[in-house]
Amino acid sequence: MTRKRVGILISGRGSNMSTLIEAARSPDYPAEIVGVLSNRAAAPGLATAAAEGIATASLAQSKFPTRDMFEDVMTQTLESWDVDIVCLAGFMRILGDDFVHHWAGRMINIHPSLLPLYKGLHTHERALADGARVHGCTVHFVTPGLDEGAAILQAEVPVLPGDTADSLAARVLIEEHRIYPEALRLLASGKIAAP
Repeated sequence: MTRKRVGILISGRGSNMSTLIEAARSPDYPAEIVGVLSNRAAAPGLATAAAEGIATASLAQSKFPTRDMFEDVMTQTLESWDVDIVCLAGFMRILGDDFVHHWAGRMINIHPSLLPLYKGLHTHERALADGARVHGCTVHFVTPGLDEGAAILQAEVPVLPGDTADSLAARVLIEEHRIYPEALRLLASGKIAAP
């Protein structure tokens, strides 16, 4: 089995990154994590990845005159690792069309809502404000439209009486950690492809 080479983009602690690294430890998992790239040098996830022997890099967008130049260097970094698939794991930047098109069908993201509901930020607060009875998360292909790519997997969690954004987020995160490795497995093994 030839394992797909995966690069992960993070901005923070990378809890979903850690879940993917853990899944890839299994010899029958069809993907290996070869690099982690952050737009924040202080992202705790970089130390986590480095401790696992995974290549890391950080790039500050502010150091580049344009977003395109920043994203060109991101692509160069990912390609230097021979990456086949890109996973976004709490990467808090909106990506430009050229970058997205370059990785089309090979880049996936985990989003903390049942898309197409609650695209963008503050999903848990918005679900609670709407009185939603069910919330959850979605792994989807990344396309130029924000959180608009085709869904790969979703998981639901009930919204409980007395839930806060934090308590709801904690339950959703458990499901994120369950479905993200499974979605990557499906993509890396060729069982699914972007529409």
